[in-house]
Amino acid sequence: MANFLSIFTIRNLLVLSLALNVSLIMRAFFDGEKQGFFSVEHRGPSMAADKETHATQRTLLSVSSSSDNEDMERVINLNYGDPTMYEKYWMMMGERTTVVIPGWHSMSCFSDVKNLCWFLEPEFAKQVFRLHKAVGNAVTEGRHIVVGTGSSQLVLAALFALSPKDGSEPISVVSTAPYYSSYPVMANFLKSGLYNWAGDARRFDKEGPYIELITSPNNPDGFIRQSTVNRTGGILVHDLAYYWPQYTPISSPADHDLTLFTVTKLTGHAGTRIGWAIVKDAEVAKKMVKFIELNTIGVCRVSQLRAAKILEVLTNTTEKLGKSDSGESFFEISYHLMAERWRLLRAAVNNGSMFSLPEFAPGFCHFLQQEKQPQPAFAWLKCEDDAVEDCESFLRGHKILTRGGKLFGVSPKYVRVSMLDRDINFSLFLKKLSKIQS
Repeated sequence: MANFLSIFTIRNLLVLSLALNVSLIMRAFFDGEKQGFFSVEHRGPSMAADKETHATQRTLLSVSSSSDNEDMERVINLNYGDPTMYEKYWMMMGERTTVVIPGWHSMSCFSDVKNLCWFLEPEFAKQVFRLHKAVGNAVTEGRHIVVGTGSSQLVLAALFALSPKDGSEPISVVSTAPYYSSYPVMANFLKSGLYNWAGDARRFDKEGPYIELITSPNNPDGFIRQSTVNRTGGILVHDLAYYWPQYTPISSPADHDLTLFTVTKLTGHAGTRIGWAIVKDAEVAKKMVKFIELNTIGVCRVSQLRAAKILEVLTNTTEKLGKSDSGESFFEISYHLMAERWRLLRAAVNNGSMFSLPEFAPGFCHFLQQEKQPQPAFAWLKCEDDAVEDCESFLRGHKILTRGGKLFGVSPKYVRVSMLDRDINFSLFLKKLSKIQS
């Protein structure tokens, strides 16, 4: 005992006490997160108003808690759609999404040699089918799943697969402005003899086959999109990265020949770099697989396993919606976060006359079983001041980085602003907008 006491000095006891106190503080912090910001009441018509009120109060607390310490001179980058807003939710879920992969696991390039997409992890495919069934946003029966390194690789794979190999000239690729800013670059980057960018679908009048890229809800303005050209010989690719309940009402299951989704905008896990295509035609799917095989020799199996676990946990919370533990529902929590951010942004914009935002018509969401307002992942902000010709440059002068309208094929008076950044940056953005208009 004497030897023990001689080793275990007062200094050791102080260090131990400090460690225990830090542990208790951290536990209290995370418990507070679970009980406060991420608590969602049970769903029901009689409680709808209270739920909206509580969600507003929680988000206001989140936004205001950091406002006193923010530096108005700090640059905030809202140019990219890096969805770090979702970090808190996944912290709340703790170890449930943890994946442990032994060193000998997933060493081969091959996942399932019997599958048309031989690098598709069976577990990932299973969770994709399960999630779409639970949400009701896409038809999957009788379709092929092609996994890609994000949806960007899948766009290129689709262009490769759908382009005529014996055409006398490259097939035209179009999209309705404002279109996703990367479409022109992606279509022209390799200077392919198979396809090339032909601009705004509204102005496209060339005869012959064409590929129309349809993003719905649209990036950047958030509106639901349909085909614009509607001519014989047209091939449609539907990019539905944002067709999830936190962004837009789910009106019906999407039923298209080729549909693209991505983990990035669904769950926030942009670093996982996983997307998937739902393809009706087996020959088109095979050509997409061939492109990915030549491009990257498949898709990272480890990333697929991580994505599969995330989708599994997400779908578990979705299937429990309305039950005793529905307070963990990813889509309900995310919906309220987005709704409150849009409420706060509209309040800041309407506080003056320098800026404007699009107005969206509400629609019935079959997933949430209520009429809901669209609340896109990006704000399509317009500078209304006649003295401001370039909104992106104007906001950059106020240390707000955005993406200008020219890159989307429209006027530079518009900018795209990410709504998915961390609370501290979103709060600072609102303060800067208010200061500009004061």
